[in-house]
Amino acid sequence: MTFENDQDEYLTRCVVNTTARTFTLISNLGEEKIVHCDNMNEFMNVLNFVRATLDDRGELAYADPLVVN
Repeated sequence: MTFENDQDEYLTRCVVNTTARTFTLISNLGEEKIVHCDNMNEFMNVLNFVRATLDDRGELAYADPLVVN
């Protein structure tokens, strides 16, 4: 059995921006971190990791390709 502490922070959403090669990580506390990838190989490695790690409950989303941050 797992008990969540109100102070525990965990990932609730990851937004992938393929155009900008970034990943926006959003926590349950509303904190946002942006991961910038320097090249396509790095981007694909992170994307493969994120896809393998996150489940299909809406934690993974893709940004509109026409919107650049």
